[in-house]
Amino acid sequence: MQWIMLILAGILEVTWACAMKYSNGFTVLVPSVITGVGYIASALFLALALKSLPLGTAYAMWTGFGIIGTSVLGVFLFQERLTIPQIICVMLIVIGIVGLRLLGQE
Repeated sequence: MQWIMLILAGILEVTWACAMKYSNGFTVLVPSVITGVGYIASALFLALALKSLPLGTAYAMWTGFGIIGTSVLGVFLFQERLTIPQIICVMLIVIGIVGLRLLGQE
């Protein structure tokens, strides 16, 4: 169950980050509200996951989910470009998340 909480926290992190981009500096109401609610909900699910997951592992995975998700959605939603070195670095983050999950104690 703690891994589900962590995954939800990661999804919500990507949600609030994308909503923040759409909020245009908090000048558009709906995305601004989604940013605030998503941020709080993401932190809440992370806190619940931390009840039984190691801090370093959970936090690294949470931020990793955010980096991966926002990088991918930045390309598709905001027409951002990723360079080859950036893609390699994101792939290293993916490898790190998989490694933390497979090699971790939980």
